Amino acid sequence: MSVQSIPLVIPRPVPQQKIRPPKKNIPQTAVQRTHILHAVRAYVAEFAPVPPMPSEEIKIHADRLVTQLACDSIYRDYIGVLINNEMWREQLAAVPYERRLLLLPKCLRVESKCPAPFDEFGLLCKQCGLCSIQDLQAEAEKLGYAVLVAEGSAIVMSLIQTGKIEAIVGVSCLSVLERAFPYMEAAAIPGVAVPLLQDDCIDTNVDLDWVWDYIHLTSDDKTRRLDLGTLRDDVDFWFTSASLDLIMGPAEGETEKIGREWLGRAGKRWRPFLAVSAFQALRDDTAGTLPNDLKKIAVAVECFHKASLIHDDIEDNDAQRYGEKTLHEEHGVAVALNVGDLLIGEGYRLIAATKLSAEQKAAMLLVASEGQRQLCRGQGAELVWAQKPAPLTSMQVLDIFRKKTAPAFEVALQLGAIYSGTEKHAEVAEVLSSYSEALGIAYQIRDDLSDLGDKGETNDIAGLRPSLLLAIAFERANEPTKRVALESLWRRTPQPGVNAEQIEALYVELKADDRARILLETYKEEAIRSLADLENPNLKGLLRRVLGKIFNDVEIKGWCKEQEQRNAARLAANTEAPVPSAVNA
Repeated sequence: MSVQSIPLVIPRPVPQQKIRPPKKNIPQTAVQRTHILHAVRAYVAEFAPVPPMPSEEIKIHADRLVTQLACDSIYRDYIGVLINNEMWREQLAAVPYERRLLLLPKCLRVESKCPAPFDEFGLLCKQCGLCSIQDLQAEAEKLGYAVLVAEGSAIVMSLIQTGKIEAIVGVSCLSVLERAFPYMEAAAIPGVAVPLLQDDCIDTNVDLDWVWDYIHLTSDDKTRRLDLGTLRDDVDFWFTSASLDLIMGPAEGETEKIGREWLGRAGKRWRPFLAVSAFQALRDDTAGTLPNDLKKIAVAVECFHKASLIHDDIEDNDAQRYGEKTLHEEHGVAVALNVGDLLIGEGYRLIAATKLSAEQKAAMLLVASEGQRQLCRGQGAELVWAQKPAPLTSMQVLDIFRKKTAPAFEVALQLGAIYSGTEKHAEVAEVLSSYSEALGIAYQIRDDLSDLGDKGETNDIAGLRPSLLLAIAFERANEPTKRVALESLWRRTPQPGVNAEQIEALYVELKADDRARILLETYKEEAIRSLADLENPNLKGLLRRVLGKIFNDVEIKGWCKEQEQRNAARLAANTEAPVPSAVNA
C-alpha cells in the first residue's frame, strides 16, 4: 500500500534543549501558573498600582496576593514579576514599536554550534537558524524594534539615556533582568520580563508564545484585554442541555435526544471557541454581546466534530471516549452511525437557520463541505492503510494529520470570519488556512504524545494505529530486532510477548518522543509565523493568544544560575556590593 503524500514545506526544526528539574519557587504546572496570572490581573485591575514601583513595594503587593491565593510564600518572587508586567502592560501597548527595545540573552543560542561573534553591543547573529534568536530578532526588527542580544545593563542604560527607547521587553534569567531594572525604574520606562525556561546559561529556551505576545502588543489591538478564559466558559455553557434546546430547538425523538446528549458530553470545545474567537477579532465592536446566531455557528462546528468522532470510534473499534463508553459501545453501531449522520445534518441546518445573508450562508456551506471532504480523505487514507498495513514515513503520518485534524480547525475559524462579513473574511481567509494547518498538525502531535503511558486515553500501540512516534522510531531503528518489532506493529501483527510498555521504552531509547516534541514546537512556531503578514492587529493578537491557550502546557524549568554564581563569588570575595534587587522574581 502506498500513501500518496502531498509535498510538504517543513518549517525549521527547533533545536533540542536539555530538560532540567523545575525550581521549587516556580509554580510547577501550567494550570497553577495560569491561575496565578488571572489572580494577578484581577488584583492589578482592582487596586491599580502605579508604575514605576520600587522592588520593596512590589514585594508588599506580592505578599498580599500570596495571602489571597493561600499559596506557598516561595512563589512571592514569581508573583512579583507578574505584577510588574501587568502594571506596565497597557503602557507598553501605547509605545510605538520603533521606540521599544527587545533584550535577548546570549544563552538562547546553541553554544557549541553558534557561529556568531560578539562585539561591544553583544551577539552579532549570523541567521544560521539553529536557535530562536534569529526569528525573534527578525520579527522584532521588522516591526521597528531595536534588538540587543546582550546582558550588559550599561548598554541598556545608555540607550535609555538617549531618549530613543521608551519601553523594554526583556528575555532573560532573573539575575540579569534585575540589573536593568533600577535604570528602567529611574527613567520610568515600561518594562516587562519574560523568564527563560531552563537553568544555567547554556542552550536555554523561552516560551515563544509569551515573547511574541509582548513584542506584538499594541494599542491598535482592541482584543488584548479580552479574557479568553471567560470566553471559553461562555462557549462551554452553550453546550448544557438547556442552552442546546434554546439554540437548536427542542429535541424530537430518541435519536435527537441521544445526539444532544453526545453533543453535551465532555470535550475541550476548542473548535467552537475558535469560531467565536475569529468573529470577536474581526467584529467592529469587540466589547459587544455575542449574537445569538453566532451560538448556532459554534454549535454547528461542534456538531461536525462530534459526528466525526462517532464515526472515527466505529472505524477504529475504540471502546472508550472521554473516559466513558463510546456511542457505538453504548447504543450499538447502527444507532451510533445514524446519530453521527444526524449531527452532520444538524450542523448544516443550524447554518441555514441563521439570519445571515445568502452570500454568507453559501460561503459557510462551501467551507463546511470542503472541510468534511478533506477530513474523509485523511480518515480514508488511514482506513485504506488498515486493509494492507505497512510502515509509513513520518511525512506520510503528518500528511494524514494534515487531512484529518487540520480541516476541523479551519472550518471553525473560517466560519467565524465569514460571520463577521464576507469582505473581512476574504482578507484573512488565506492566513486562516495556513494557521489552521500548522495548528491542526501540532494539536495531533500533542495528542500522540499525550497517549503515552497509563494515563493516555487511547493508546495507539494497543489500538495498532499509525502514529508519528511509531513512524519516527521505525525510521531510527537500525538494530534488526528493534526494526522487526516495530515493523510488526505497522503490519498489525505484533510479536507475542511485546507489550505497549516495551514499545514506549523503545520510543524513549530511540528518542522518538524527543523528536515528536521538537516537531510539535516547530508547527506551533509555524502557526505563529503564518500570522506575520496579517495586517489586522485584532486577529493577529488574538490568534497568538489562542495558540498559547490551547498549548498552555510549557513548564518554567528554573532560573539561570550564571549571574547568581557570579554574585555569590563577588560577595564571598568582598569585592563588590550586592546587585540591587528589582522584583526578585
